[in-house]
Amino acid sequence: MIIRKAELLITAAWKEQYPDTEVPEIAFVGKSNVGKSSMINALVNRKSLARTSSQPGKTQTINFYNINDALNFVDLPGYGYAKASKTSLDKWAKMIDTYLHERKQLKEVIMLVDIRHEPGKNDLQMYEWIKSCGFTGYVIGAKADKLSNSQQIRSIAAIKKTLGIKENGMVIPFSSVSKSGTEEIWNLIERLIGFEEQK
Repeated sequence: MIIRKAELLITAAWKEQYPDTEVPEIAFVGKSNVGKSSMINALVNRKSLARTSSQPGKTQTINFYNINDALNFVDLPGYGYAKASKTSLDKWAKMIDTYLHERKQLKEVIMLVDIRHEPGKNDLQMYEWIKSCGFTGYVIGAKADKLSNSQQIRSIAAIKKTLGIKENGMVIPFSSVSKSGTEEIWNLIERLIGFEEQK
C-alpha cells in the first residue's frame, strides 16, 4: 500500500470515544515495550506518528490511526507491566474486552511478541483471548534484527509450539530497525481487509 495519509484519529478509553468511522480496523496488541509503536511507524514510514517510550505501560488508551482514509490501525494498550495495580489491570481488561467484542469494524487482532524469547504466561493468555473472540491469531516476532536467519527459524518454531500454532505463515519476523518483514505484514493486512491497490 502506498501511504498517502497517516494520522492519529483519537485516543479512547471507552466505547463512546471510538471514532465514528466505517473503514476496516486492524488492531495490534503485545506486552508493554514490545515495539508496537515502532512497528506502526515503520509500516507507515513515519518517524513519530505513534509515540514510542522507554517507559513500560505508557500507553493506557486505545489509539486509532487513520491510514489513507482506507483503514484504521488500532494500538491497544500493552499488558504484562509488573508494576501495574489491580485497578489498572481491571480497567485494562474491561477496555480491551469492550473493543474486541463490540467493534464491528475490527477485522483482525495481531499480537506482537519479542522474537528472542518464548511467549510468556501473559502472551499465552492474550493469545487465547484473541482466539476466543473468533480471530485467527497472527503473530509478529518483533526485534528480528537481533537474531540471525537460522536463529529466527528456531525462534519461530518455539513461538508456534508455545502458542499451539500448526499452520505455516502465521508468525512473521519483523524489525523496525532494518524494516524487514514490512512487506509481508502489509500483504497480510491487505488480504485481511480485501484491499486492492488502485492502478
